[in-house]
Amino acid sequence: MSIIEDNEIQDLTAEERAELENEMASFAKEEKSRLGLDRKQYTEDIHTHFTATQRAHTTLLVSGLTVAHDELVVSSLEGIGYKAEMIDVPNNEALQVGKEFGNRGQCSPTYFTVGNLVKHLIKLRDEQGMSTEDIISSCLFVTAGACGPCRFGTYVTEYRKALRDAGFDGFRVMLFQQQGGLKQATGEGVGLELNAKFGFTIVRAMIVGDVLNLLGYRLRPYEVVPGATDAAMEQSKAIIMDAFRRGGNVHLAVWKSRKIMGSVKIDRSQPKPIVSVIGEFWAMTTEGEGNYNLQRFLEQEGAEVHIQSVTNWILFMIWENKYDTEYRMELREHDEAKKGLEGTDPTKKLWGLAIGDKAIRAVFHSYAKLLGLNDHHLPNLDEIASLAGKHYDNHVRGGEAHMEVGKLIHFVEDKINHMTVSVKPFGCMPSSGVSDGVQSLITAKWPEAIFLPIETTGDGEVNVHSRVQMMMFKARQRAVEEFKQALAEAGMDEETFKKRMKGSRRRSNPFWRPKHHYVGVAANMVHSM
Repeated sequence: MSIIEDNEIQDLTAEERAELENEMASFAKEEKSRLGLDRKQYTEDIHTHFTATQRAHTTLLVSGLTVAHDELVVSSLEGIGYKAEMIDVPNNEALQVGKEFGNRGQCSPTYFTVGNLVKHLIKLRDEQGMSTEDIISSCLFVTAGACGPCRFGTYVTEYRKALRDAGFDGFRVMLFQQQGGLKQATGEGVGLELNAKFGFTIVRAMIVGDVLNLLGYRLRPYEVVPGATDAAMEQSKAIIMDAFRRGGNVHLAVWKSRKIMGSVKIDRSQPKPIVSVIGEFWAMTTEGEGNYNLQRFLEQEGAEVHIQSVTNWILFMIWENKYDTEYRMELREHDEAKKGLEGTDPTKKLWGLAIGDKAIRAVFHSYAKLLGLNDHHLPNLDEIASLAGKHYDNHVRGGEAHMEVGKLIHFVEDKINHMTVSVKPFGCMPSSGVSDGVQSLITAKWPEAIFLPIETTGDGEVNVHSRVQMMMFKARQRAVEEFKQALAEAGMDEETFKKRMKGSRRRSNPFWRPKHHYVGVAANMVHSM
């Protein structure tokens, strides 16, 4: 096409102008096609149709937390009229399936969780003989969604992409937002009713799972008979799951489980390092190959592991809602968004959040007391925020936000543990920025902290275990030194201490905890005599 100056265009006849416009239009069309601009905008098919009439023959697939949590959630769903089934803990086979059908450049929790669902459906089809149509019509998966600087916000899209490429296009993935509360029900007749009954049932199951897990991690390192704690937990879970499933008295079931857990014989006369596991939520919570079986490996290395409960995360979501509301109140005349504060009374919301916080804590402590989880303290999130705020802005969100920083300072200042392990996926932006950046400042200010950040990719297990072992050597030394210090202060030798331990029914009680003076349990036992 020739280039024509403006003054030349003015001299063109009507026919020449029309010919020029046609030539330009033809050129534009060719260029648009060449550049791929003539394609229609991609729109993803969202398959979420689930009605109340389908509920009786539709199975909700559950996965993503610990084994205890998933099993209790399944039984609680069954207790309120749903069919539910637990998917296995994600393993390396799930990781490979996730990488095969998922997008490139995702973090390992995405690959593990997405691949775990696809792997399960493939087994239903190829090993159990279900047709693809039956799988799509009779099963669905429920997962959480979120926003912020994390791939977690796109998990649901990753699920749908992988399912489509694996041959399960149309499989339903139901999404509820972590911050959406109970306002997400989609009308009458829906199959998944996100109402108060549903919310309370799921939260209660998670809290019971927390209490059972925390007690198990407290007893297992000191059990006299290997495997006794796991066996007791399985029996206890069966009783509690039956109560959830039947709609029975869960408090009574937890009370019955207390006797079973109390039958585990323990010996807390040996000093063991206390190791806290923190970091990215999924990586620190899963109990399988997704974090190199970190919790069990630490126990094999002689540690008492302190895990972070799901209840802590629920309390944090309440806290951040309160924190944000208090800041928005200062400019509420300009807060004109759909859920803005303009023209509203935010004190009602703050009161509701305060009541929610106290209710969650009350439910947790009621179950903890019944099961024998004594002297367990849920975090004071205002204190954690205050500790972290000097080093990490409380407004910055993503991952665990400021909590990882605040927790590490709290662990050191209040003598909570001997060692902290922060586990997160390779390339996790929020957690890596904290662990590899801010925490270096914290460990410089508190050099007594033993802090180990590790990243998970699905491979590299030997390397990670080796790094953990090196830091565990320091933690064990510190626990032994602390124990010897306690003996010296009490004017007692180790042999005398062990004799007194064997002769004391109270100190042999798995539920009894000495007052907190030192970090380690054995040292605190010495101090209690």
